[in-house]
Amino acid sequence: MREAAASGIPAAIADLGNLVRIPSIAFPGFDPGEVRRSAEAAAELVRATGLFETVEVRTAAVPGTSEEGAPAVIATRPARNGRPTILLYAHHDVQPVGDEALWETPPFQPTVSGGRLYGRGAADDKAGVMAHLAALRALKEALGDDFDLGVALFFEGEEEAGSRSFAQFLSDNADALRADVIVVADSGNWDATTPALTVSLRGNTRFTLRVRTLEHASHSGMFGGAVPDAMMATIKLLSTLWDEDGAVAVEGLTERDAATPPYSEETLRDEAGLPAGVSPIGRGTILSRLWNKPSITVTGIDAPSVRNASNTLSPEIAVVISARIAPGQDAREAYAAIEEHLRAHAPFGAELEFSDHDFGDPFLVDTTGWAVEAAREALHEGYGVESVDIGVGGSIPFIADLVREFPGAQILVTGVEDPHARAHSPNESLHLETFRNAVVSEALLLEKLDARDSRG
Repeated sequence: MREAAASGIPAAIADLGNLVRIPSIAFPGFDPGEVRRSAEAAAELVRATGLFETVEVRTAAVPGTSEEGAPAVIATRPARNGRPTILLYAHHDVQPVGDEALWETPPFQPTVSGGRLYGRGAADDKAGVMAHLAALRALKEALGDDFDLGVALFFEGEEEAGSRSFAQFLSDNADALRADVIVVADSGNWDATTPALTVSLRGNTRFTLRVRTLEHASHSGMFGGAVPDAMMATIKLLSTLWDEDGAVAVEGLTERDAATPPYSEETLRDEAGLPAGVSPIGRGTILSRLWNKPSITVTGIDAPSVRNASNTLSPEIAVVISARIAPGQDAREAYAAIEEHLRAHAPFGAELEFSDHDFGDPFLVDTTGWAVEAAREALHEGYGVESVDIGVGGSIPFIADLVREFPGAQILVTGVEDPHARAHSPNESLHLETFRNAVVSEALLLEKLDARDSRG
């Protein structure tokens, strides 16, 4: 199995490069035809394995709207002879590229340099798609195509854009996707050579806040000093969200009390790109701040640009606020605490408006199941070192939907990224040796599950 997986890596990387060439951005304003093209390309790769009874590109309705979600790939192969079924999840859509001037190579031109494959989606998460397919190819080569393990594939097309039709898609396709074990290949590893199993995820809430202080713009020379402008009110209001250490200062947001492994400030600086003169924020161990405590970030702002600045009091400012929620707290409960805080601290009677809400609950993996042990064994064998149980500061909100739809399934959150992958950022890349080890590990996991009787 190990040899079959390793020998298939060059072909998998070539196929990954072809997927990276497709700008499958599911955000509004981008060409949805490219997302469809990406789904069809992934579906063809699935069909080429010859392992599945059905392979389709499907969509689902976005609840509460007349819209259809982005196209996803779904494939099924039923289990036989009492073997379990495994659902393999990844997503084929990608983040927008941002400022292309910050990319050292064209974002949709896959480029290999220094043992890494560069390109948007090379790590997040088209590498997840190809890790699943490469592992299945290895399983077929080593065991033939007559194995008994049940396999379902779900390659989503809108994860980066909020998974708006995800819950409906699960409901529409519940019978096809129902499984004993679900592998979500959309997380990361401890480092490039040490595998990780993600056992906790922070939740998230995201919303737009509008701050209004004037009915119209006014001359700053004539009225400045007596009339509050929206920019000043926004700055004063946002500053109340954090204390002097940069820790979140919103009453009602909770923390999780859990031990964390050693992780130095030097490692943080290296992995995050934190300059020597800039201090980390928050209190407690660094990993407790990243995994077990809430965070609040202003991720966007609509205000007069520097180029268009004039001597004017701004009447209204809009900001996007993204909060990460500690495991154990409901995302809507956390949002309510943030909204209450902002309303209570609005300066000068500024008018506040909240819109465009998005919620995702945190997740804690049940680590007592047999599938977790099988995954740890496979990661150890595939990488050659013991795996590490980690938390992740980012969110994968749809996991709560998986738990709700398939409460009996054991969920394994794995990934192919290392801390230098720069997912969502310019110069995103995949460490190719990490990818190789991830494929070998998953192939070994599939082999273990094919030998297991799900009836006990």
